Amino acid sequence: MTEILEKPETLESIDDKEEVKETNKLILWNDDVNSFFHVIKTLCEVLKIGSLHAEQIAVIVDSKKKHCIKSGTFFELEPYYNQLTDAGLTVEIQ
Repeated sequence: MTEILEKPETLESIDDKEEVKETNKLILWNDDVNSFFHVIKTLCEVLKIGSLHAEQIAVIVDSKKKHCIKSGTFFELEPYYNQLTDAGLTVEIQ
């Protein structure tokens, strides 16, 4: 008896940025270098948030040593990471 095996379906590449929706976090770390004013000003400029929100983030980071300030795909977070590190803030993408 002869069986006819069907060709397995080929998997499409998932390298497309739109198809990969892994969630990452942009973490801001506390440091002893930057002033509250600099952190708040930078967060307002880069994240396009109000000064009260930026101040709340700065207080959280100061007390808890780190805080997630944005989430999204790596490709969405990378520009924020670059701008914040260029401004001297300590951030990482997790």
